[in-house]
Amino acid sequence: MLSGKSAIITGSTSGIGLSIARKLAAEGANVMLNGFGDAGEIEATREEIANGHNIKVLYNPADMTKPTEIENMVAQAESEFGNVDIVVNNAGIQFVAPVEAFPVEKWDAIIAINLSSAFHTTRAVVPVMKKKGWGRIVNIASAHALVASPFKSAYVAAKHGIAGLTKTVALEVAEHGITCNAVCPGYVMTPLVEKQIPEQAKARGITEQQVISDVLLAAQPTKRFVTVEELSDVVAFLCTDSAKSITGTTLPVDGGWTAH
Repeated sequence: MLSGKSAIITGSTSGIGLSIARKLAAEGANVMLNGFGDAGEIEATREEIANGHNIKVLYNPADMTKPTEIENMVAQAESEFGNVDIVVNNAGIQFVAPVEAFPVEKWDAIIAINLSSAFHTTRAVVPVMKKKGWGRIVNIASAHALVASPFKSAYVAAKHGIAGLTKTVALEVAEHGITCNAVCPGYVMTPLVEKQIPEQAKARGITEQQVISDVLLAAQPTKRFVTVEELSDVVAFLCTDSAKSITGTTLPVDGGWTAH
């Protein structure tokens, strides 16, 4: 379905990003992995995906807080793949605290990685996509791009920003065969979510099990976590020609959370 296409997926050495990379590779796209982690494990993953699907897989360790490194990552992908057809802006971090106690450095890091990095990546790839007259930009936002929760001021602000960026870019590139959409998952059991369970328990003064049942899944009518496979399938569809008229959307994949 995506044979001959090439994709960059930021924050793709684990969790949602890695699942998306595997899905796009399975559909025939070359993929560039990005993120932090053990060098040996990342290389093993790169080789496994490449050999398993007979496609080209690159890895670039660009720090998403550094625009120059992001530009270099895009340039490498264009040079080695010959083009950049798909970008999935997935990189993200989280921190939970009341606004009056929210560390300034955490705010700055979350805004940089969860919002500004998507701008820098998009800014770098749009000229490449315009040249070809085809492109897919998919921003992994969150239900928190549409609604808010306590103790997540930076994350909610960043994800609301992603929704605005998505709509603006979609309007700008609409006549160039490029789409830009945001996928807004509810809670997915990833390392990022696992890490915030004890943080939420501390901030709210409740047990970790109560965080899962009374906080994380309380707003999801399905009462279950969204799976990475479900998200990957949605992203893959948005990258196809069948989705060429879907652009500027904030698409919830949240078990009904934002239907409230």
